Amino acid sequence: MNPSAPDWILKFLNLFPKEELIGTFKNEHEFYEALKKTGFIYGISVSALPQKTLGNLKLTKEEFTKINLFHGLLFQFFQSNENGSYSDAINNILLFYKQLEKGKTGFFHKLTIAQSPSNTIEHILSARLQTANSLFKKNTISLLTYALLYLDVLSFKQWQKNADNVKNFYRQQETIILTACFYTLKSKLKKSKYDKLLIEFFESSSEYIIDGSEGGPATFLESLNYLDMDTNSTQRKYLLDLCYLTVWEDLKLDDSEQQFLQQLIVTLNLPESELQKNLSDLSTFSKKYTDKILLFEYSNPVKKFYKHSAATVKLLIIRNKDRLARELEESGELMVLLGHSTLRELSAAEKAKVKEQLLDICKTIPSLTIFLLPGGTVLLPLLVKFIPKLLPSSFQENRIEIDTKKK
Repeated sequence: MNPSAPDWILKFLNLFPKEELIGTFKNEHEFYEALKKTGFIYGISVSALPQKTLGNLKLTKEEFTKINLFHGLLFQFFQSNENGSYSDAINNILLFYKQLEKGKTGFFHKLTIAQSPSNTIEHILSARLQTANSLFKKNTISLLTYALLYLDVLSFKQWQKNADNVKNFYRQQETIILTACFYTLKSKLKKSKYDKLLIEFFESSSEYIIDGSEGGPATFLESLNYLDMDTNSTQRKYLLDLCYLTVWEDLKLDDSEQQFLQQLIVTLNLPESELQKNLSDLSTFSKKYTDKILLFEYSNPVKKFYKHSAATVKLLIIRNKDRLARELEESGELMVLLGHSTLRELSAAEKAKVKEQLLDICKTIPSLTIFLLPGGTVLLPLLVKFIPKLLPSSFQENRIEIDTKKK
């Protein structure tokens, strides 16, 4: 199964019967805990929920995120529609996203009208990953990770109860989470320069803060008592998890952070043991998979674009390496020019030939047609960068390896 190719949803549903995807979990709480272990709640999906293999491809964080988001929506549908079908679920998820569309004119119009419902959802899920940080889009140094995507699942649950109120519900939950994260971050005794930048940004974006009065965190915590948050739902646990994520960068809690989170626990009517459990869950996941789990990830926009583009190109090359290597070896002139490029700077005419012939090769491989799209040619240098790894060792015999230790 390839979550970056069309029809992956139908393939996913064909691989697993309903009993395996839904019946394995006794309730919403158990499903949430399992989803947290995949990293989805933390914004870093390292696996999917099904135990059975999804195929031979090595999936990326983004691909696992898409699968987990869809699985979460699917589970919520069957919680309310026990006898429903996969087809019913797909149609409902599509209707939900259509109604949730928040003033973004033309988003759904960009999707091909003739597409099947499952294909349309595939495009929507891809778009959701791209716009997961839309709240801070105007800010050039602060980007939200995928951790807020579980809000889609919570909102879909609400939509099935009251479809007319889903936009307000999403906005309310979004505001609650961001405000809670703001006050958790502000409670840190030792703030990094990035913490201070983020706090400044929050304070200048009053539309995301529930209360700007002198009461501060006390007023916010009190306001939670009047909000519609089901005691037995995962809303409260999710809010606490993201607050932990906000201050996790230093891998510990200082006294002021601990105090605010304990007050939050009391307000949310959760047992104090939940505080230690959440810390243990996050610590276990961090030690097992990564030492960097952040709710807010700072990056220069240009660097972030390059990093994401490089990862995309590398993935495309890995998944098409055999065919790409064969096409390159059959292109005599291109091979000669690429060989020369390892020894000297190519002329403008030679660079144009390399670009033209690479684009011709990309036309023959469907997955590489990304380079033919408007703006796709800016990725060609990245393609050239990874190409030598595909070619015979004789092609690289004159390459000079730089000893970084001498620098």
